[in-house]
Amino acid sequence: MTIYALSSGPGVSGIAVIRLSGSNTENIIKLLINSELPKPRVATLKKFNKINSSELIDEGILLWFPAPESYTGEDMAEIHVHGSIAVVRSILDQLSKLDDSRLAEPGEFTKLAFQNEKINLLKAESISDLISAETEIQRQQAVNIMSGKSSEKFNFLRGKLLKILSNVEAKIDFPEEDLPDDVIKNIKNNSEKVRKEIEKILDDQKVGERIREGFKIAIIGPANAGKSSLLNYLSNRDVAIVSEIAGTTRDVIEAHLNLDGYPVVISDTAGIRESKDEIEKKGIKLALKRAEDADLNIIVIEPKSVNFTGFLNDLISEKSIIVINKIDLGYKDINQQIEKFNPIFLSIKNETNLEELINIIKDKLKNKFVSSNETLITRERHRQSLEACVQNLINFEKKNSQEDFDKAAEDLRLATRHLGMIVGKVDVEEILESIFNDFCIGK
Repeated sequence: MTIYALSSGPGVSGIAVIRLSGSNTENIIKLLINSELPKPRVATLKKFNKINSSELIDEGILLWFPAPESYTGEDMAEIHVHGSIAVVRSILDQLSKLDDSRLAEPGEFTKLAFQNEKINLLKAESISDLISAETEIQRQQAVNIMSGKSSEKFNFLRGKLLKILSNVEAKIDFPEEDLPDDVIKNIKNNSEKVRKEIEKILDDQKVGERIREGFKIAIIGPANAGKSSLLNYLSNRDVAIVSEIAGTTRDVIEAHLNLDGYPVVISDTAGIRESKDEIEKKGIKLALKRAEDADLNIIVIEPKSVNFTGFLNDLISEKSIIVINKIDLGYKDINQQIEKFNPIFLSIKNETNLEELINIIKDKLKNKFVSSNETLITRERHRQSLEACVQNLINFEKKNSQEDFDKAAEDLRLATRHLGMIVGKVDVEEILESIFNDFCIGK
């Protein structure tokens, strides 16, 4: 079966790239160009015709990559034509008429590359991250993972565990043979070293995930305090509806920002207040959940709602910034108790002190993105696998008697398996679909 897809993205463009991969690629291309294939990996000008017809579709560049020297490891070709909707549609229509070809699924080309051992799972994920990168720091992280440093580190640790496992299994296979005392001692010492190294990797403040997914900021506060206005100002566009009517925002509204190169996902939430409206109550519940999950909460209140003490006491923490909005209406009578929270006094309407707020947000961002370790973890699945590995190593280290060697070996096998799942060294079919479904079609 040969798969095909538009790889350059939909819409009108100067050039469109259509990619094919599979055992029948050579025959399909010959049908389109009515001639022999060009030299491998040499861009060649060709006329692309309708199949079994001399009717010209377009003239463009053909690149031919015979297996195994291709991105997917299979026979592969790229057709570069003018990027009009009509040209692309016509070529895809011709390909769809062939029995041994079908439209590629999201990420299927990269999935084939992984299955044919052209790349490992970490590199496959980094390709997806690079395509999705919106900021410079995201691009840098994706490129670093693509370079193979993470893979080398995890494979190195996995190799150490395999060595330990071989010594343990030697004792199981040859129980009558006494292993040297220094071997038994080294088994435990080496296991502990690997565990501590993984724990050090885990102690990264989740910087990699923050870079990849974006630093999460939630704007929360009572109804009609100016939360939506603040979101619109920070986004530099009208993301949320602004109204004098309290309770206008009922759902969570998100905007993706680039603040000094740092990716930020900022959320406007429903105003927190007592309400009998079921829909608004659900919105308030979502707001509280978003505040709990956020990396930073901007609590927006106004002079007349400063005494909203129940709300303040529940949500104020180290990850909070208190903002008192609408100071243009006067704020001399504000409860002095609020001063202990070091609030920022501003007027979104008059754009007063907003730059001060933005600078504070930027300082918080820089602190959160600083890590003493090289970033190795970029996804939750990496973290879960490493945590499971550590737990199995702890279980292994608790076993001391000779009779426990069988169980100890199983702990090591599980630890090794969890490390292998990160780079795809073991059967990981259960996670492949979720990874490659995040890709765009044609990659």
